[in-house]
Order: sequence, then structure tokens, then C-alpha cells
Amino acid sequence: MAEKKQVPLRLSEKLYNAIAAWAEDDFRSVNGQIEYLLTECVKQRKKDGKYVGTDIDAPIDIKIE
Repeated sequence: MAEKKQVPLRLSEKLYNAIAAWAEDDFRSVNGQIEYLLTECVKQRKKDGKYVGTDIDAPIDIKIE
């Protein structure tokens, strides 16, 4: 297996908590979930030349209570 690069990443607390909950649902670590999501996004872009969503650059509005 190829060596993995380490990348420092800053996330808002709300985004981190949302990803952490999602990761738990999928039985992954937060790091594993982020890697999975990025991999899927890159696969989609390679497949049709587009991002997963047309509003990918729009500010996120996560309402978690």
C-alpha cells in the first residue's frame, strides 16, 4: 500500500460533529470518513468531469442541535 500523506485540516466544530456522527453510523473513524468522502468526490469528478453537486462552493449551513 502506498504511503499516505498527512494533511492538517481545520473544520468548524459543527462540521466536525456532523462528520463524526456520520462516521459512527458508517462504522468509520472521522479520518476514515473524510478520506472516504473525498475519494467518492474525486471518483465522481473523474467519471463525468463535474463535482458531486453544482453548489459545492456554496457556504455550508449546518444546523445541529
